[in-house]
Amino acid sequence: MLSGESALLPVYAQMPIRPVSGQGSWLIDEDGNRWLDAYGGHAVAATGHCHPHVVAAIQEQAAKLLFYSTAVPHENRERLAAKLVELCPTPLERVFFCNSGAEANENALHLARRATGRQQIISLTGGWHGRTLATQACTDGARYETAARRAGMPLSLKVAFNDVSSLEIAMDDSIAALILEPVQGMAGARVCSREFLEAARRLCDRHGAVLIFDEVQCGVGRCGAFTAAEAFEVTPDILTMAKGLASGIPIGAVVASDTVTSGITVGDLGSTFGGGPVPCAAALATIEVIEREGLIANAARVGSHLRGGALALKVPEVQGRGLLLGLRLGRPAAPVQRALFERRILTGGASDPEVLRLLPPLSLSIEEAGLVLKGLAEALR
Repeated sequence: MLSGESALLPVYAQMPIRPVSGQGSWLIDEDGNRWLDAYGGHAVAATGHCHPHVVAAIQEQAAKLLFYSTAVPHENRERLAAKLVELCPTPLERVFFCNSGAEANENALHLARRATGRQQIISLTGGWHGRTLATQACTDGARYETAARRAGMPLSLKVAFNDVSSLEIAMDDSIAALILEPVQGMAGARVCSREFLEAARRLCDRHGAVLIFDEVQCGVGRCGAFTAAEAFEVTPDILTMAKGLASGIPIGAVVASDTVTSGITVGDLGSTFGGGPVPCAAALATIEVIEREGLIANAARVGSHLRGGALALKVPEVQGRGLLLGLRLGRPAAPVQRALFERRILTGGASDPEVLRLLPPLSLSIEEAGLVLKGLAEALR
């Protein structure tokens, strides 16, 4: 019989830790060692590991009703939908729940195609939107495009990142949607310029296309406001979120305007597990913690501290916003990441081999950020 580890498909690069517990910004491994988590489980641990309020909400809901499908209404689903509408900019006022960021983006693309009657999508170079069929066709990278092409999915038109003139050339009345990350995660926390986002909004309006903001990684308070749309003061027609929304319990959300969703009726979208009682309880508790503990302001403050500290260490460039940062090292990032692992500090890589990513919990303290910078200083020697 195969061991548990060897039975798993080898599709994930593994960090050198087997965590058994976590608290705040820290993980504990099998030997009792403490690791500082500046990776946050890939931007998922928004409120830190095992925040007591989130854990209590999960336990309470699980004890009352663990699950029932979307065939019945549930208070948590309705409360969370109302809260997301409250927190997202007008006119984003219609919500669909699913289980992941890729599912959220898949449904967003489906809504755009349905609303416009068109098929062609525009995406950006460096964009990463998921591994489902429609999202692979929009994700930048040969392996994803090849997989989509094999399945017969039309590939998106790729526009150069932050290039307004290229977008103007690509956009016409055949385009169903433009999908973009306001801050590109996998590309190394590259920030879309305000000028580019405003042009995207203007061109989508002119040609009747749907503007989709993929905020799966950069949303939920990570970049200076609850949504990146609010931070950049540019509102899309559809906004997707997932990763940090429920502090680690799987959930995805599509928040869209009534204009895009007005033709949707029973059976047009579906998800057995989407918006279940426990994930919605976890998401509601996560939002309560973010608001109560001022974690959006904390992300901006600690992110600024990390940025300044990295630049003081002669890191050539720091990309990103808030606590989604990409340190462009001017040399391969992998050896620096390994050196940080040796100091029990977790960080992330990027599709750009010279970028080290920081995606810690929004609750990371100034003192903990100082430990990250101290480790970085040692790793850069």
